[in-house]
Amino acid sequence: MTAPTPARGNAGLAALYQERILDHYRRPRHKGALDGATGVHAEKNPLCGDDVSVAVRAQGGVVVEARYTGTGCSIMQATSSMLMELVRNRTPEEIGVLARRFDEMLASGEAEESLGELSALAGVASFPARHRCAKLPWRALLGALEQSRG
Repeated sequence: MTAPTPARGNAGLAALYQERILDHYRRPRHKGALDGATGVHAEKNPLCGDDVSVAVRAQGGVVVEARYTGTGCSIMQATSSMLMELVRNRTPEEIGVLARRFDEMLASGEAEESLGELSALAGVASFPARHRCAKLPWRALLGALEQSRG
């Protein structure tokens, strides 16, 4: 699968596919199966066909490892890659706060420093049809955390 190429002169799309987003899409981090997962949850976007499954291993009340598998667009893949890096060594409560900040960023278009590299996705705010793509890994992660709690 290839990433869509922004049209020439379309600054909005060019911003959307910033180098960080494309880097995570082309060289995903933390992609693959996770041995010893304490929670696994899959989500699918029926509108575009994106699908993602997130597995977490929690220990001592924090996420010690998170990995994902799935196929989909560059926004979903990049969000998944960046998200798996962000959540390591965080509690489920901290991750819930970050999920709310991510939603707020998509609504406002204002980058959120606490989201680290995920702040590169602030430009997705201009493309409401892509919000579902960016939120899909978060939904899968929150489901995996819920399963991990038992």
